[in-house]
Amino acid sequence: MPQYNQPLELSTRQTRWIFVGLGLVFNLCLGSIYSWSVFRIPLEKLFQIGATQTGIPFTVVLVFFAGLMPIAGGLIEKYGPRNLAIIGGTLVGLGWFLAGFANNILLVSICFGIIAGSGVGIAYGVPISVVTKWFPDKKGLAVGITLIGFGLSPLFTAPIARWLIHQYGPLQTFSILGITFFIILILLSLAFRFPPAQWQQQSKLVNQSRLVNTQADISVANMVTSSRFYGLWFCYIIGTFSGLMAIGISSPVGQEIIQLSPDTAAFFISIFAIFNGIGRPLFGWLTDKITPRLTAIISFIIILCSSLGMLITATAPSAIVYLFCFSGFWLTLGGWLATAPAATAIFFGTFDYAKKYGIVYTAYGIGAIFGNLLSGRLRDIFGSYLYVFYPTAFLAIIGIFIAYCLLKPPKYLPVKDTNG
Repeated sequence: MPQYNQPLELSTRQTRWIFVGLGLVFNLCLGSIYSWSVFRIPLEKLFQIGATQTGIPFTVVLVFFAGLMPIAGGLIEKYGPRNLAIIGGTLVGLGWFLAGFANNILLVSICFGIIAGSGVGIAYGVPISVVTKWFPDKKGLAVGITLIGFGLSPLFTAPIARWLIHQYGPLQTFSILGITFFIILILLSLAFRFPPAQWQQQSKLVNQSRLVNTQADISVANMVTSSRFYGLWFCYIIGTFSGLMAIGISSPVGQEIIQLSPDTAAFFISIFAIFNGIGRPLFGWLTDKITPRLTAIISFIIILCSSLGMLITATAPSAIVYLFCFSGFWLTLGGWLATAPAATAIFFGTFDYAKKYGIVYTAYGIGAIFGNLLSGRLRDIFGSYLYVFYPTAFLAIIGIFIAYCLLKPPKYLPVKDTNG
């Protein structure tokens, strides 16, 4: 892999880490959608509905999240990261707030799913694009650290939401969180900016590695016709299918199969969130070091082992097995949310990066739709969430073959080192 020799000024190298920190906190608010499972049982009781219905808002939020990514990705360069972040943050806060006035699951799906989901989709790409431009030498690591916030969000928001639900009920909890998120997101949005044009040009000149990726900076049109794109896209679908399915049912599985109390289940989700957060810098670093192909294969092996482990609980329910298996699911989901953006830059370059990753990110929405709809449907048909782990195990095996065959490392050619 390329070894960068980038003589940036010391002040620039230090201050650019500020954007990683800002992005991390920004993503803590956006990632609150991953705490949805603590709302499911309270809403089922409140509206007298089943698991399929309470899975709809989470599915909708993920679909609009993924659907707006390609559109917003093409607008970040034109309108600037600050403006996109403000628009997205406003919609996130508004969606959560309005969900507090819903009297049925359809209105919750509209407010939380469509409005807040659109806001997440618009705002999510902002920290990634900003950090990618500030860190041409450490894309995987920097993006992974930035995305820790999204993964760690349930560590904080799940127990907070659980406590608020206990005190005020699920609907008022939506409104309280909406106001909080709006204030934080708008304040953070004001600080986002791209590096100055002069610095970006300097980076292009001095960021000459001893090895140059011969596939880098291809056009969007050429990207979508390449085998690497489809390999990455299908692998991303499988990774998010398994991970988002697990996230959406973490609390119900803990309560119904492992017989945990609601508070204990919420506590476990906080632990899972740690693994989700760790997965981002870990798999981002692995993507930089050992290629996207090997990183993808590792993630699918973990998903396969986690799926088989959960099937064991059919005859021997175990909180320890549940802890290890769902930690694996959350770890790999976090990993894919760092592997995919880093792999996009490695395979296709950083020119028009936001647009390229926006297209790749549509895989997230597809994984969300099938993962969440299937989990609720299987639960309602068979009366247990255990049956969802058969398709995750099967798809993990398919993912290993796709990654091996299609995610071939790009070729690198030696070039003259102009920096001595």
